[in-house]
Amino acid sequence: MSERNDRGAVRGNRANSARVYDYILGGKDHYAVDRETAEASLRAWPGLRASMLANRATMRRMAHWLTAEAGIRQFLDIGTGIPTEPNLHQVVQRQAPESRIVYVDNDPIVLAHADALMRSTPEGRTAYIQADMTTPGSLLTEPALRETLDLNEPVALTVIAMLQFVKDAQGLVETLMEPLAPGSYLALTLATGDLAPESGALAREYTQQGIPMYLRTRAEVDALFAGLDLVEPGVTPMTSWRPADGDTSPVAATNMYAGVARKP
Repeated sequence: MSERNDRGAVRGNRANSARVYDYILGGKDHYAVDRETAEASLRAWPGLRASMLANRATMRRMAHWLTAEAGIRQFLDIGTGIPTEPNLHQVVQRQAPESRIVYVDNDPIVLAHADALMRSTPEGRTAYIQADMTTPGSLLTEPALRETLDLNEPVALTVIAMLQFVKDAQGLVETLMEPLAPGSYLALTLATGDLAPESGALAREYTQQGIPMYLRTRAEVDALFAGLDLVEPGVTPMTSWRPADGDTSPVAATNMYAGVARKP
């Protein structure tokens, strides 16, 4: 399978983080190179699957809180990945059918399944943008973003399990938060070596397979929320971010921090 470098090309001979994620969670949208990378990653750190499942659960809790408690009705989701139900819009529109969501990813396979992300309630709206997340400034000029979201009103920027694949995470967050109205929120999860030091082997495996992974320390995660007002319980292991009643998932089973903060 040939590789093309233009935006929108299918790169079947190079692993992709979204497709690796899809394989580990039992999906069907991946190539042999993604499966090989996934299996090597699971050997490097067997806790990866449990951490991914915990991440999905954390995303759902964050989305529910932002909708039901914070009253947010607009969402900008960066690094969406291959659709896995319930998707973010299904969580938020269950609480507030009028909610609007813009999904963003750069993997052509995600684009091929974008119809699953576009099934909005009649009262709300969803849109999908294929864009390079390493140049976030260009995303802000996309017509679909401006047509779907009113940036004069609060927006929740959700960046779930993606910033570990971005070298300049601080720059991405600052660029995307800057034009958002006061009262907007940043919600993120990202990988760290603090909680599961053995996951350093996982980062090396991803990097060797052509997917550079940057594990962040607690101090680096805190810095991403500079100038924002953290929501309780602050930056925390993701299983500890407002866990559901009866949820006893062990912190050791995950390697990610989570946090939500409000723009004053």
